[in-house]
Amino acid sequence: MKKKLKGSLIKPRLYIFKSNKHIYAQVIDDENNKILTSLSTISKTIHKLANCKAAKEIGKNIAQQLKKQNINKIVFDRGNNVYHGQVKALAEATREEGIEF
Repeated sequence: MKKKLKGSLIKPRLYIFKSNKHIYAQVIDDENNKILTSLSTISKTIHKLANCKAAKEIGKNIAQQLKKQNINKIVFDRGNNVYHGQVKALAEATREEGIEF
Protein backbone atom coordinates (compact mmCIF):
# COMPACT_ATOMS: atom_id res chain seq x y z
CA MET A 1 0.00 0.00 0.00
CA LYS A 2 1.33 3.39 -1.01
CA LYS A 3 1.77 6.17 1.53
CA LYS A 4 -0.48 9.19 0.91
CA LEU A 5 1.52 12.33 0.22
CA LYS A 6 0.20 15.68 1.43
CA GLY A 7 1.22 19.15 0.38
CA SER A 8 0.75 22.42 2.25
CA LEU A 9 0.95 26.07 1.27
CA ILE A 10 4.54 26.16 2.58
CA LYS A 11 5.53 22.89 0.88
CA PRO A 12 3.00 22.06 -1.88
CA ARG A 13 2.80 18.75 -3.75
CA LEU A 14 4.01 18.45 -7.36
CA TYR A 15 1.84 15.70 -8.88
CA ILE A 16 2.81 14.06 -12.19
CA PHE A 17 0.28 12.29 -14.41
CA LYS A 18 1.21 10.55 -17.64
CA SER A 19 -1.10 9.40 -20.41
CA ASN A 20 0.01 7.66 -23.59
CA LYS A 21 0.48 10.95 -25.47
CA HIS A 22 0.87 13.66 -22.82
CA ILE A 23 2.41 14.45 -19.45
CA TYR A 24 0.76 16.72 -16.88
CA ALA A 25 2.22 18.46 -13.81
CA GLN A 26 0.15 20.10 -11.08
CA VAL A 27 1.29 21.89 -7.95
CA ILE A 28 -1.34 21.29 -5.26
CA ASP A 29 -1.96 22.77 -1.82
CA ASP A 30 -3.78 19.89 -0.10
CA GLU A 31 -4.66 21.87 3.05
CA ASN A 32 -6.80 24.34 1.09
CA ASN A 33 -7.63 21.95 -1.79
CA LYS A 34 -6.25 24.36 -4.39
CA ILE A 35 -4.15 23.91 -7.50
CA LEU A 36 -1.47 26.60 -7.33
CA THR A 37 -0.19 26.07 -10.87
CA SER A 38 -0.34 23.45 -13.58
CA LEU A 39 1.28 22.76 -16.92
CA SER A 40 1.13 20.00 -19.52
CA THR A 41 2.16 19.14 -23.04
CA ILE A 42 -1.32 20.31 -24.11
CA SER A 43 -0.60 23.86 -22.85
CA LYS A 44 -0.29 26.58 -25.46
CA THR A 45 3.27 27.39 -24.32
CA ILE A 46 4.55 23.85 -24.97
CA HIS A 47 2.03 21.98 -27.20
CA LYS A 48 4.13 18.89 -28.05
CA LEU A 49 3.72 15.18 -27.61
CA ALA A 50 5.25 13.89 -24.40
CA ASN A 51 8.93 13.00 -24.57
CA CYS A 52 11.92 13.71 -22.33
CA LYS A 53 12.59 17.10 -23.97
CA ALA A 54 9.00 18.22 -23.36
CA ALA A 55 9.17 16.90 -19.77
CA LYS A 56 12.32 18.99 -19.14
CA GLU A 57 10.58 22.06 -20.52
CA ILE A 58 7.58 21.47 -18.23
CA GLY A 59 9.92 21.03 -15.23
CA LYS A 60 11.70 24.32 -15.93
CA ASN A 61 8.46 26.24 -16.47
CA ILE A 62 6.84 24.80 -13.33
CA ALA A 63 9.93 25.79 -11.31
CA GLN A 64 9.79 29.34 -12.68
CA GLN A 65 6.10 29.61 -11.80
CA LEU A 66 6.84 28.35 -8.27
CA LYS A 67 9.61 30.92 -7.83
CA LYS A 68 7.17 33.70 -8.79
CA GLN A 69 4.96 32.49 -5.92
CA ASN A 70 8.01 32.42 -3.55
CA ILE A 71 7.92 28.62 -3.18
CA ASN A 72 11.32 26.90 -2.99
CA LYS A 73 10.44 23.51 -1.45
CA ILE A 74 7.90 20.96 -2.67
CA VAL A 75 6.80 17.36 -2.13
CA PHE A 76 7.30 15.27 -5.29
CA ASP A 77 4.42 12.89 -6.07
CA ARG A 78 5.08 10.70 -9.10
CA GLY A 79 1.78 8.83 -8.71
CA ASN A 80 2.05 5.24 -9.92
CA ASN A 81 4.80 6.14 -12.39
CA VAL A 82 8.31 4.75 -12.13
CA TYR A 83 11.04 7.35 -11.49
CA HIS A 84 12.52 6.91 -14.96
CA GLY A 85 12.46 8.62 -18.36
CA GLN A 86 9.99 11.50 -18.58
CA VAL A 87 9.24 11.62 -14.84
CA LYS A 88 12.96 11.71 -14.02
CA ALA A 89 13.62 14.39 -16.68
CA LEU A 90 10.83 16.59 -15.27
CA ALA A 91 12.08 16.16 -11.69
CA GLU A 92 15.72 16.91 -12.57
CA ALA A 93 14.78 20.01 -14.60
CA THR A 94 12.76 21.29 -11.64
CA ARG A 95 15.73 20.70 -9.31
CA GLU A 96 18.13 22.47 -11.69
CA GLU A 97 15.99 25.62 -11.42
CA GLY A 98 16.55 25.62 -7.64
CA ILE A 99 13.40 23.93 -6.29
CA GLU A 100 14.15 21.51 -3.42
CA PHE A 101 12.44 18.17 -2.77
